Amino acid sequence: MSAAGGAGPGPQRLALGLGCDRGTPAATIAQAIDTALAGIRASRRDVLAVASITLKADEAGLLEAVAAAGWTPRFFPPQLLAAVAVPNPSETVRKYTGTPSVSEAAALLAAGTDLATDPGALRVEKHKLRGPDGRNATVSIARMPA
Repeated sequence: MSAAGGAGPGPQRLALGLGCDRGTPAATIAQAIDTALAGIRASRRDVLAVASITLKADEAGLLEAVAAAGWTPRFFPPQLLAAVAVPNPSETVRKYTGTPSVSEAAALLAAGTDLATDPGALRVEKHKLRGPDGRNATVSIARMPA
């Protein structure tokens, strides 16, 4: 077992929560995903669920990055995301989206878990990447219950 609490050999069961600036290119989102996964010694094949906020349901770069990986995204309304306890709430995020967390809350909801019942569920809290165009992508990764 790795120091990060990995499952050892074999596939992991992970859910991604994604957030991004409006107009973030798919390449930036894909790079953020791959870097976050590499940080916990995981790969795209370990991802079983991907989610974001309903405000991103028409975000071209996010949809393109997710489709290229062969995933089908789920989108949660801000009220549902706001009800999820997360370690890194943001008042700036709340101001623009109506919830203090997009990526962390979406990852936990997509994984079907929470930090109260599984304190180690959030494998990657908030991995942020600013692309060459200045647009930001944020990835959180939650472990799905067995």
